[in-house]
Amino acid sequence: MLKWIHPFLEDNVPDIYPAADSPRPAPATPLNPRRRGLIIGASDGLGAELARRLAREGYSLALIARRKDKLESLCSEINAKGQTALPYVHDVSNYDEVPNLLPRIVADLGGLDVAVFMAGVNYPPGGMDKYNFENDRRMIEINLIGAMAWLHPIAEMFQSAGAGQIVGIGSVAGDRGRVGNPGYNTSKAALATYLEALRNRLTRHGVNVLTVKPGFLKTEMLKAAQGATPFAIEPSKAAEDILKAMKRRKQQIYTASIWRWIMLAIQHTPSFIFRRLSF
Repeated sequence: MLKWIHPFLEDNVPDIYPAADSPRPAPATPLNPRRRGLIIGASDGLGAELARRLAREGYSLALIARRKDKLESLCSEINAKGQTALPYVHDVSNYDEVPNLLPRIVADLGGLDVAVFMAGVNYPPGGMDKYNFENDRRMIEINLIGAMAWLHPIAEMFQSAGAGQIVGIGSVAGDRGRVGNPGYNTSKAALATYLEALRNRLTRHGVNVLTVKPGFLKTEMLKAAQGATPFAIEPSKAAEDILKAMKRRKQQIYTASIWRWIMLAIQHTPSFIFRRLSF
């Protein structure tokens, strides 16, 4: 069990932590070595499904999201089943909150074994003749820099402990520079490279880093999307795939698995052909 408390944790932290009467994890013992997990971006969709599955696996959880109502509803659902989920309201683009929030979460959980970065946004450009720097900047801030703000200190903590697992949720969109959404493609490609670099650094210290590349998921965002969405799966199926990969300490997965072969073909499509495609 990993335990880590930041030596400079301040007392005057923002009001974004669980109330004093929130459930707390049962103390870990040699006979009951409870695992602790953190999910960043857990209010609904894939994040919520993974939280439910990890809770059923016996994890005590800290869940982070921007939307307080959905976050508290999910935690109440999990806690009502005798499991433990603590809510923390936070926008991952508020990077200056991380140095205080992370150690408080570790203290509340009594340690940390797994950290999942799932927060992300996708602003479609609205057509191949449209460009929107503000949307692209926001995607980079959340999908990439937000991940680095959280995973840098977590990586340092796990490296010092010689154990732990980091899971980053990327996308098949990051495997190639497609014309449909350059900003989103860039943010997910950069995230995949960052996670690979962490993996190469941390694996020698006993820490596993898993990169997850989902295809289309049947979420509210997908319902609003225009165009074809082949091989779309339920978030519950993707969460199941992620949990299996975590247990096997895999380094990278696609979900659904068919995307592995689709993206292999796309990655090897010659550029003079690929640039003529319209997706």
